[in-house]
Amino acid sequence: MHLKRFAQADTYDAPNHWGVTGLRLQGFEDGGPENQWVGFSQFLPGGGAGPDSTPFEKVYVVLEGEMSVEVDGVETVLGPMDSCTIPPGEERRIENKTNHICKMLVVIPYPGGKRPEVTP
Repeated sequence: MHLKRFAQADTYDAPNHWGVTGLRLQGFEDGGPENQWVGFSQFLPGGGAGPDSTPFEKVYVVLEGEMSVEVDGVETVLGPMDSCTIPPGEERRIENKTNHICKMLVVIPYPGGKRPEVTP
């Protein structure tokens, strides 16, 4: 088992994101997951990402608050414990359109499908 306490999570900056603090809960470390990493994103009111796409799928799980997800001009609002999968190459835009913080888990495979070598 690889244990990582919340207090040990490092922040990370995601490209084309604004009004958000990301914490890496699991991944990119010795003993961590081999195929994907897990982030915890806290979006302030008005915070969001995109529009853009990635060459790999991602899964969003809203834990608290609401997140608007727009794909092909169609907006869907995710609430607590709602989730969605964004397929590879699908352009999406997300935005917290409320006055509350949106807390969300993000599960993303590593580029190339395998954890990169970790250097001390």
